[in-house]
Amino acid sequence: MRILTVVIVVWLLIGVLASGQRGYFDEDSNPDVSCSDAGTIAVSIVAGPLNYMGANPKVDCKVPEPSK
Repeated sequence: MRILTVVIVVWLLIGVLASGQRGYFDEDSNPDVSCSDAGTIAVSIVAGPLNYMGANPKVDCKVPEPSK
């Protein structure tokens, strides 16, 4: 069980590193985080090392506008 935990933590850390290298955490480039941005960051972290094997996950989501 410990080995599986270590593998999962390392996998997610590699995903965080890849997301950081792609500039997803830079507030200067995009101060307003949208649903798509948050989804792309989450999917990139979960993809982990696959980011370095050519995976470039993107999420496109639409949130309904608030009613008036």
